[in-house]
Amino acid sequence: MDIRTKKLMAFLDAAVSVYHAADYLADTLNKAGYTCLSEGKAWDLQPGGKYYLIRGGTAVLAFRIPQGAVNGFMMSASHSDRPTFKVKENGELTGKYTRLSTEKYGGMLMAPWLDRPLSIAGRVWVETEAGVQSKLVNIDRDLTMIPNVAIHMNREANDGYKWNPAVDTLPLLGGADAAGKLNALLEEAAGGKILGQDLYLYIRQKATVWGVNEEYLSSAALDDLECAWSCTQGFLNGTESSSIPVLCVFDSEEVGSSSVQGAASKLLESTLKRICHSLGLDEQIMLANSFMISADNAHAVHPNHPEFADANNAPVVNGGVVLKFNANLRYSTDGLSAAIFRKVCDKAGVKVQTYCNRADIPGGSTLGNISLSHVSVPTADIGLPQLAMHSCYETAGVQDALDLEKVMAAYYSGSLEACPEGYQFV
Repeated sequence: MDIRTKKLMAFLDAAVSVYHAADYLADTLNKAGYTCLSEGKAWDLQPGGKYYLIRGGTAVLAFRIPQGAVNGFMMSASHSDRPTFKVKENGELTGKYTRLSTEKYGGMLMAPWLDRPLSIAGRVWVETEAGVQSKLVNIDRDLTMIPNVAIHMNREANDGYKWNPAVDTLPLLGGADAAGKLNALLEEAAGGKILGQDLYLYIRQKATVWGVNEEYLSSAALDDLECAWSCTQGFLNGTESSSIPVLCVFDSEEVGSSSVQGAASKLLESTLKRICHSLGLDEQIMLANSFMISADNAHAVHPNHPEFADANNAPVVNGGVVLKFNANLRYSTDGLSAAIFRKVCDKAGVKVQTYCNRADIPGGSTLGNISLSHVSVPTADIGLPQLAMHSCYETAGVQDALDLEKVMAAYYSGSLEACPEGYQFV
């Protein structure tokens, strides 16, 4: 197995919550020599400097300053969150059994969550002598499960049963004697009294490579941690150009990006302004020579249901990176950005596929059209082809993830120049 695939799988296994994903990416940047900036303090950016910041414990934004003349930003955006169940405050439900009260986060396939070991991870705020402190927690053992109803009692289970998240998907914690023990377990893991929490369920199954030729990769949260990791690796492997490379991993995409750490926030806009101010650059000139790649996974044609795909724009797993198009701009790709992205892929020696929704099946949106409202630059919406999107365990291709690393390294090693004829990628 390629060492790059092993590194991706290690990240996927460690990223048991959106907070753990951001923490792992921050540690990766630290090890690569990047300095953590505080949004609450003045920045003194230097040529050759490598920097990153974290907002909300979940959004990571990194950049580096070229040694020479600077001309534009080469940016990418992916996201760190995934559909899951959030644990409610006062989350225990007691009676003959002790259950967990949850609510859905994002649009999910619900059935795959049942009858498999689950646990709880996320962030808590703990009371300490120095004040309130943030702590990551992960109950690293098989803790809970959502049991199915037997077919004898639910004869509709195989006939299009509609799941009720207030009834059907409440996890079982233990018997009646388990009441009151969850909070004690969490406070033991956190090392203090919990004053606030952001806790989520996660599946215990690890990432795996499978298939006759070991060509498939399955894991929780491939949408969109696969793109987040490949973009990060490409960012770190890029060589210097005249552009400032910017890596964005936002949160909250699965619920509309409307948070202080989502793509709809001013995180990217304000960061670009601060970079320009610190370096004495004209922001408008910089943006006129900038580009964005919005990287969020794409639907591969399903082996059992090819009828759901547009026949001429149906990507296959391990067939190459996907350019995504939508006439109503749910995806931001147009002819210009598609041409530029294809030029980057040609430079990297990577194949490109295209995706469009079937005209009578509306699809989801992504980061690109949301971030454009704050940072208006040519944008290509791309992704890696995958199956079972928004399941708790998704499937994609081993080769596609490696290809995106190559594409992003080539992208971050180039620059975009505005000219009377359009744009030139060099």
